[in-house]
Amino acid sequence: MNVQNLATFDPFADEGDPLNTNNEVGSQQNYIHVRIQQRNGRKTLTTLQGLPKEYDAKKLLKAFKKEFACNGTLVDDEEAGQVIQLQGDQRLKISTFLVEEGIPKTSIKVHGF
Repeated sequence: MNVQNLATFDPFADEGDPLNTNNEVGSQQNYIHVRIQQRNGRKTLTTLQGLPKEYDAKKLLKAFKKEFACNGTLVDDEEAGQVIQLQGDQRLKISTFLVEEGIPKTSIKVHGF
């Protein structure tokens, strides 16, 4: 009787760690997230979170408000840190503004509809 098929064989052993369990799975670190939230009716709210510490959020908010002709506010969140909220759908404008300021496009995630 041959019981060779009961031997432990892992076909993926040479692939390494496919899920990168040494890093946090599903981590949203090192990304700038630009999201849109629906308010009431046609009104929307654009949020920006995950901004690096070297950028001053207040000055950036002032530049956004002046450039996009919209109102906005700075909200302190427990989990997300400082979040910039702008009135209207400003997702594409924010992403192009940040790319022009020198932030790589690969680190900006635009979410929404």
